[in-house]
Amino acid sequence: MGEQQDQSGIQWLSQLLEHQGLEASVTGQHVDDELGDSSFWLTIEDDSLTQAQVDGLLGDRGRVLDAIQYLANTVLNIGQEPDAQQSYTIELQGYRQQRRDELKAIAEKAAEQALATGEEHEVTDLSSAERRQVHTFLKAYGGLETFSRGREPDRRLVVRALGGLEPANGEDE
Repeated sequence: MGEQQDQSGIQWLSQLLEHQGLEASVTGQHVDDELGDSSFWLTIEDDSLTQAQVDGLLGDRGRVLDAIQYLANTVLNIGQEPDAQQSYTIELQGYRQQRRDELKAIAEKAAEQALATGEEHEVTDLSSAERRQVHTFLKAYGGLETFSRGREPDRRLVVRALGGLEPANGEDE
């Protein structure tokens, strides 16, 4: 994507932090992962933040960071044509990378259990974005299908071996 979008992302997040009374610089970098996903990572530099400020930006289980990321992706893509939209990932103290590694491990364990037992395996306590990541991770596995079941806040990711029962209407994601 364009250099202007990259700079807009950095500027937007810097101003958001400033409005919160936080003095922290923001850096940006394009990241392409092994699954072919591309995102512009906006990293909040934490060297001038107290631990309480970092904890406040992260929130319980990353929920505040998730909300900031959602806002960034929504606000920064307003008025952009679909093929010109940029994906933004907000990083702080390595949280996103650590959580991504955890989600990969969760996905692998769910895949192994579903394939070994032939039974459905439900993964709970994931945000919508995390469920999408696990869906994406599991596309690399053969012989599996994934879908979501339930309604927020109790929506779960289901992993099962191909050939199982079909999901009920309205349950796939």
